[in-house]
Amino acid sequence: MSAPTPITVTHTHGERIRVAAGGTELLSYVYAPDPVAFEARKPYVHPLRTLAGHTVSGYRPNDHRWHKGLQMTASHLSGQNFWGGNSYVHGEGYLPLHERIGSMRHDGFDAFEAAEDRLDFTESLTWVENGGQEWARERRTVAVHSVDAEAGAYALDWSIQLTNVRDEALRFGSPTTAGREMAGYTGLQWRGPRAFTGAQVLTPVGPSTDEETMGKPAAEHPWIAVVGEHDDVDGHATLAFAHAPENADAVHASHWFVRSEPIPSVAFSWAFFEEFALEPGESFAYRYRVLVADGAWDPHRIEAHLKSLAW
Repeated sequence: MSAPTPITVTHTHGERIRVAAGGTELLSYVYAPDPVAFEARKPYVHPLRTLAGHTVSGYRPNDHRWHKGLQMTASHLSGQNFWGGNSYVHGEGYLPLHERIGSMRHDGFDAFEAAEDRLDFTESLTWVENGGQEWARERRTVAVHSVDAEAGAYALDWSIQLTNVRDEALRFGSPTTAGREMAGYTGLQWRGPRAFTGAQVLTPVGPSTDEETMGKPAAEHPWIAVVGEHDDVDGHATLAFAHAPENADAVHASHWFVRSEPIPSVAFSWAFFEEFALEPGESFAYRYRVLVADGAWDPHRIEAHLKSLAW
């Protein structure tokens, strides 16, 4: 891998953090509260762009207004919805239950370091249920690094350490644990631009499909990728989503939520098929990586590049 490309970091305090390289704004991490409570207010990354400046995230699409680029979510948490939008109720479908919508409050930054070729920050957040009770404290770390102009790629790392501050267990689930088959979305979620509808799905063993990849354990596929073709400009982009090695020993096994049709979306689901409980005072942690690259990469190239990046 060639020498990392320098980056520029701009922090608009109380609102967002922008990262640019080579004259291109690569991403914006927005932590100011959103105006719409029904969309489950929480920080998110949008826009997310390739080094060539092409957008690879979607924001408030008309099919799911609460989808916002890359964001940490929890679709089913002890009867609350930290995903946003309609809540799935078995036998009744999706309902606009405003009283179930929680939020993730930005409390401050514990650490913030912008070096010549990488950004690292640690954020404190509180998960607040709809009635105002504080349910969990989160310590989130985000890093943007390994910007490689020659390869046309960079990496974004996102980790979560969540502690239950209630006096009873927090129960994490998904629409599938609530009764909807193969809809186990929850956890860190990416929504792609509409142009990526029908994107090619890749795994370490080769090309795949939504049906073949949906619900696959991370232990089987430590990374998956999507290759989409842009509107407006000629060309493709590749996004690879990877689990850190220590996730294999996390509180609960992870599975992939993958859709290219009818919408482009990937989630690192931590409760796809089964609920898990986090007891009072206990914590869990996961760490993830998103590789953003210009061009249509094949599995061999993705694998080699991911292996070249230290965790």
